[in-house]
Amino acid sequence: MNIRFLILAFGLLLSACAKDDGGRIPDVYVYYQIPVNHPSMNALNNAGGSVLVDGHGVAGLIIYKRLIDNKIVAYDRCSSVNPEKKCAVNIENTFTAVDPCSGAKFFLEDGSPALAPAKRALKAYGVSVNGLYLVVSN
Repeated sequence: MNIRFLILAFGLLLSACAKDDGGRIPDVYVYYQIPVNHPSMNALNNAGGSVLVDGHGVAGLIIYKRLIDNKIVAYDRCSSVNPEKKCAVNIENTFTAVDPCSGAKFFLEDGSPALAPAKRALKAYGVSVNGLYLVVSN
């Protein structure tokens, strides 16, 4: 009986130490720069506005002007649900983005999960305005 208990305890210990990389969006170099007066940036003139950018990050970028404080934030469009599929989330409305592959939803204010099966937030990138340019980077 003690041997079975030891085997069970050892098995639980090993499974508890297993590395969980599920849902982690890969790290890639990101540097995107665009003039703040570029026509595509007009959507960011109002809170809740968003811009989708292809060709950067894992699956593209979402640049969003938050409703809470008018701060501009940026996320990778790669869904945190099965990120190896590189499924790009789409803007659903002023508040959320949706993963067309899994149906998961994410809040645009902070990238956090809004609807299962999402468990992790979208990957956030830094945003700065340097003179006449908006820069998204990591």
